[in-house]
Amino acid sequence: MINDIPDIESSTVDERREYIRNRFPCLSDCDMCGLCKVFRGMDPENAYSDYITGIRSFADVTTDYR
Repeated sequence: MINDIPDIESSTVDERREYIRNRFPCLSDCDMCGLCKVFRGMDPENAYSDYITGIRSFADVTTDYR
């Protein structure tokens, strides 16, 4: 699974945004999902905005939420 993460150097902003959308989809069932709690009430696209825009790697941003 780690190999399918788009690398900042070889992917576009749109590819990284789509990856985040697919990786963390809203299930519309907050009691069962927990993503909102993990991302401290933020949408995953906002939580991973540094990755999407190419500022920080996916792994670096992920450590913010562990």
